[in-house]
Amino acid sequence: MIMNVDPIEITEKVKAILEPVIESMGYRVFDVEFKPERGWVLRIIIDKKGGISIKDCEEVSRRVSPILDVEDLIPFSYNLEVSSPGLTRELEKPSHYKFFKGRLARVVLRKPLQGKREILGYIGDVEESIISLREKEGGETLHIPFSIIARGRLEPEKW
Repeated sequence: MIMNVDPIEITEKVKAILEPVIESMGYRVFDVEFKPERGWVLRIIIDKKGGISIKDCEEVSRRVSPILDVEDLIPFSYNLEVSSPGLTRELEKPSHYKFFKGRLARVVLRKPLQGKREILGYIGDVEESIISLREKEGGETLHIPFSIIARGRLEPEKW
């Protein structure tokens, strides 16, 4: 029987315990998710300059799995997944935008800002609940309240 668990509390505890370990290995923690998907899944999403390989994911998984076993934060069975954010990762939280500062993103707004509902631009500073985006065409910097963002996604750069 699965006990009542708070997925948010578990993700915060996992992140607090594992982030220093993962960073000492040369990676950054993009996100930690804990949710039911054909059983419970603990997903640790990592990144590093130059991107993530399958070997990187395996290395992190081998390192953190015994730590999770010792800490015993999750009182039932679950699957551990370690993955990369991906080229076109959804940006769901202000911290995601901060993580990808300088990268190209497409943002769709709930209501127009300066007459625009969709903006393609480079992620700038993220302060409080305001995200700066420098438009790819024209270079204007827009300051977008996070509360009006309907969807955000990284866009691959075309070389």
